[in-house]
Amino acid sequence: MNGFALHLMRHGAPERPGRLWGHEDEPSSAQGVALCVERARTLDFARVVTSDLSRAWAPGAIIAAERAVPHNADPQWRELHFGQWDGADPALLPQGDLARFWRDPDRFPPPGGERWSDLRGRIATALHACCDPMLIICHAGAMRAALAVLCGFDMRQGWAVDLPYGAVLSLKVWPGEQLSGQMTGQMTGLLT
Repeated sequence: MNGFALHLMRHGAPERPGRLWGHEDEPSSAQGVALCVERARTLDFARVVTSDLSRAWAPGAIIAAERAVPHNADPQWRELHFGQWDGADPALLPQGDLARFWRDPDRFPPPGGERWSDLRGRIATALHACCDPMLIICHAGAMRAALAVLCGFDMRQGWAVDLPYGAVLSLKVWPGEQLSGQMTGQMTGLLT
């Protein structure tokens, strides 16, 4: 079966950068939105899917309108839920707890938050809805989870990929065999 192009774009810089923005709906700055729109102009896609959070949705709506392609928001593409830490400045959190989380987010998720494996499962479900060339505007955690699902990256390998605001990770995705349903992917580009 032929593969298809999948472009994952991290939303633009939020108005208040440096915080743990998970499910909190912090909008992107005007410059962040403009960067996403500009970078999308070089990509080939037939539709736009975004996280339902405004920092991803807002540039996606502009890009889809500019290209006259369908756009829909899917909450499965949200960032990891940081629970009680959502929107917090990491410097103000208990540093031992934060270090344990970064070292092993499955064993030490944020208080009231989501485990890494839950995010990975959510993204795996979202990826199964992908079948044609598309642009997905989402979050760094969701992009790293997609690398885990499609390319077999473990958590540390995913963190080795630099994904600044506005980064575009391009992949070729093969849907897999009918019986296994296992999708696979290959990185074809990274624009930072």
